[in-house]
Amino acid sequence: MTANPEFEADVRASFAAQGLMATLNARLDRVVPGDVAISAPISDAVAQQDGFAHAGLLWSLGDSAAGYAALSLMAPGERVLTMEMKINLMRPGVGDRVLAEGHVIREGRQVLTTATEVYALTGETRKHIATMLGTMMRIRP
Repeated sequence: MTANPEFEADVRASFAAQGLMATLNARLDRVVPGDVAISAPISDAVAQQDGFAHAGLLWSLGDSAAGYAALSLMAPGERVLTMEMKINLMRPGVGDRVLAEGHVIREGRQVLTTATEVYALTGETRKHIATMLGTMMRIRP
């Protein structure tokens, strides 16, 4: 349960203020308490030398999805900061878009544990390409 009745508006405003997400042409696909999905197109601008989605794209989307999942549970005025994030790359990112689904696993008083699943999308087909585990710090005003 979220402590902020305006959580969705706050997450969307914060997302809109992130220059990197705009640079990646990322969009918020889902914002519910403790669960946020972000996607972005796979283009030449975010591909590595073999044409796959660059791991930096996967990490950036996954980190933001996890962070916003954490922020969605926080009280008004609180902020979130990534403390640690681990990524396991399982297969090349081949497709039209990358989708990162971030979830809060455990909400502590100061630290939230998150998991993110990252998929490559081609039409209606989803391929699981990475898994991330992280910790987020609650920053109080």
